[in-house]
Amino acid sequence: MKLKFNFFLICFLGFFSIATGQQDSLAVTSEQLPKEETKEKDYEPYNALAPAKAAFYSAILPGLGQAYNGSYWKIPIAYGGLGTGVYFYLKNDKEYDKYREAYKNRLAGRPDQFEGRITTSGLIRAQELFQKNKEISILVTVGIYILNIVDANVEAHLRQFNVDEDLSVQPNLDFDALSGKTNYGLTLNYRF
Repeated sequence: MKLKFNFFLICFLGFFSIATGQQDSLAVTSEQLPKEETKEKDYEPYNALAPAKAAFYSAILPGLGQAYNGSYWKIPIAYGGLGTGVYFYLKNDKEYDKYREAYKNRLAGRPDQFEGRITTSGLIRAQELFQKNKEISILVTVGIYILNIVDANVEAHLRQFNVDEDLSVQPNLDFDALSGKTNYGLTLNYRF
């Protein structure tokens, strides 16, 4: 029994000395660490007029505010939306004029292109439909124009938002040696 205890003690002390030796070899002094260079922060200083400039440029010429912000990929989207709105306005206006002219000819007693196919009340309903579609096209086009301006303004604001290592949120995973459970958490770090 004493032989087993001595063997166990020798093994324990051997493993303990090896583990302690490894910890000592892992310990690094501050002189051995590479010196951190103090570097300038690479973000631009805050420009209070940048959002107003971007919005103004987009109001003057749609897409110019996006170019000012450097988001060139948004310019075709803005022109595509505006072009689509204008296209549907012109298409509905042409159809409205066609049905309006036929309605006027019918009231004047002249022949029209829809004679025998569409009733007078059908011509009135068609005019109302295309008039409504024209108004919706105008609203969509104006909405896309305003969205273009708002997008340029918001993006200019967000480009100046400071995101660096001084403020970070990191998940925290801690193992509790006494209870054997893992503690989860969230750490907010703010350095001055």
